[in-house]
Amino acid sequence: MVTATFRFYEELNDFLAPERRRRAFASPCARAATTKHMIEALGVPHTEVELVLVNGESVGFERLLQEGDRVAVYPKFEALDVSSLLRVRERPLRTMRFVADAHLGGLARLLRMAGFDTLYDNNFHDSEIETIAAHDERVVLTRDRELLKRRTITHGCYVHRLKSPEQLREIFDRLDLASSARPFTLCLHCNAPLHDIDKALVLEQLPPTVRVQQDEFRTCDVCHRVFWKGSHWQRMCSVLASAVALA
Repeated sequence: MVTATFRFYEELNDFLAPERRRRAFASPCARAATTKHMIEALGVPHTEVELVLVNGESVGFERLLQEGDRVAVYPKFEALDVSSLLRVRERPLRTMRFVADAHLGGLARLLRMAGFDTLYDNNFHDSEIETIAAHDERVVLTRDRELLKRRTITHGCYVHRLKSPEQLREIFDRLDLASSARPFTLCLHCNAPLHDIDKALVLEQLPPTVRVQQDEFRTCDVCHRVFWKGSHWQRMCSVLASAVALA
């Protein structure tokens, strides 16, 4: 068994025991332990990590730890240019698509509202989420840190906030989503694309006041719901505007 010294930065400290936060601490390591093994053994999901330095040198998750190693672990970077350093993932995702766990239904709806392809089913098991994420190259969103430690999940975010509007702002900020948003292009209920439809074709589906007050409508070919710019649309615009402003 060897002993290494660890230091975690910024929001990664939230995953640590209080006495280990924002300070260097020594920890015994299992025989032939890698950086990934020890980072997760200390409580931090590997999907939250962007950069690992061992003795000042950038390394990958497979680096075997040796006696006296000093390990610095950094979260995802938005503002700093670290392109010259080795990031722990082989490549970023070309398209930002998500799969959310059973506790994040509200966030899933808001991400769809913002135009991000987001799969959600409150009956998804962890193994299903893992399979979907690997097959579709999706970012896993969860409040279960153990899910993010699964080996084949390469991209994921632990969601810290509890209320869905705050969760949306958190994800927009962490993943810099503002420039990629395409609001009101996906169905909030089934994630399928929306398209414009003539008012005459949906007239029988509309409440009396909507028939009089609204002229522009969109529909989903999967669930056949009809959408218009009513009070609910205005509330969602406010939620989205807040997320974009803080991102």
